Amino acid sequence: MHPHLGILIRGTEQVVTTEELEKLLSLDRRLRIKFGVDPTSPNLHLGHAVPLLKLRQFQDFGHQVLLVIGDFTASIGDPSGRNSTRPVISREQILNNAKTYTDQAFKILDRERTEIFFNGEWFNEMSAERLLFLARRVTVNHLLHRQDFHDRISKDQSIFLHEFFYPLLQAWDSVKICADVEIGGKDQIFNMLLGRDFQKDEGMTPQVVMTLPILEGLDGTKKMSKSLGNDIALTDSPKEMFGKTMSISDALMKRWFLVLFGEQLDPLCNPMEEKKRLAEKIVSLFYSKEEALKARSEFERIFSRREIPEEMPKFSFPQKTMPIVELLVAVGAVKSKSEARRLISQGGVDFQGERVTDVHKVIELKKGSILKCGKRFFAQVNSEEA
Repeated sequence: MHPHLGILIRGTEQVVTTEELEKLLSLDRRLRIKFGVDPTSPNLHLGHAVPLLKLRQFQDFGHQVLLVIGDFTASIGDPSGRNSTRPVISREQILNNAKTYTDQAFKILDRERTEIFFNGEWFNEMSAERLLFLARRVTVNHLLHRQDFHDRISKDQSIFLHEFFYPLLQAWDSVKICADVEIGGKDQIFNMLLGRDFQKDEGMTPQVVMTLPILEGLDGTKKMSKSLGNDIALTDSPKEMFGKTMSISDALMKRWFLVLFGEQLDPLCNPMEEKKRLAEKIVSLFYSKEEALKARSEFERIFSRREIPEEMPKFSFPQKTMPIVELLVAVGAVKSKSEARRLISQGGVDFQGERVTDVHKVIELKKGSILKCGKRFFAQVNSEEA
């Protein structure tokens, strides 16, 4: 077995095929490792780190990562894992998102061993004749075997014709950049295998396909997603990353250790200490060990010793009193009055160390008063007249 093979396939869900990957590694040349992203939103989250960490492993062994930014395919929308058609976003938004994507990806990837491609470079020049020629290589029957398409048909949900073209375009990317290996989530398996087929048709050696597990979000059940509010964004502060990690269940902690870092935890371990270690590793990955230790110290100071943070936002208001619901919205603890009332009813609001249970309560804004909302939000509020 090639000495790098075991490390590279660790944590994967499927490799097509392991034998082909070992053969590629034995060629003793720099392999071209493809990873494609459609910049449909401005931020990456911890779920995106799963493939990025695998790509970094390849880079550490001397291989080249090919980061394909789907500026063209983003305008179509990847139907993989979707139960509805993706909304159309503007060209300007796509390019702005692409900039933030690459900036965040380089928190993990080695910039010197990464090439960036925009697939609009070749698709904007592709003729209708050439596109139809590609379409002739794939049957509708084959496309309808995709789980997401199959599910939507069974639920009588619409599938638009342009969505059928997405797998073809992703597959053609592999031909254009001469990929040796493509990495993606397990929901991408159909598109990546089609890339193998297209490469064979073009007389190329078919790419090895490696699928990785999907990381569950903070709720422990659904795929991590910003739209679901169950994510840790790569732009979150060290304090936010640490605090959010500490909020997950023990079962999810074990899952994250395995998916992100390939670690199996001892069943007899101390869950609280291991969760702190996981939070440290995550913060260290995107910031530094020093920032991780600082975030841990702050967390322990606030939650283990029930102390308030040393630094928090400060707000001054012209009036001496304010309804608690309006105060929560004004300091940005919640987005709406309805959310504020819900949080109060759930017992998630403290003022000056006392639980607030009355949604109609009017707060007296004394100098240096401390407002606590949820587990992690603290603010100092006072009246300008105080």
